[in-house]
Amino acid sequence: MSCLATFKTTSAALMFERTCRSSGISARIAPVPRSLSSSCGLACEFPCGMREKVEEIANSKKIQVAGYHEISE
Repeated sequence: MSCLATFKTTSAALMFERTCRSSGISARIAPVPRSLSSSCGLACEFPCGMREKVEEIANSKKIQVAGYHEISE
């Protein structure tokens, strides 16, 4: 199981990934799955065990996250 953060803008997704990595959290850009959105877009995958920390980091850096989702692989 992995978690995805989705975004309304590409720049927010890239900033989120960069911020997570600089905080020692494994994160990678991924396409938004069709099950979540029919439009093309970027998401950022990260370990679900780090969700609370990831949310804190995103809030402190004022990164606009559209939503957090758990995805079974």
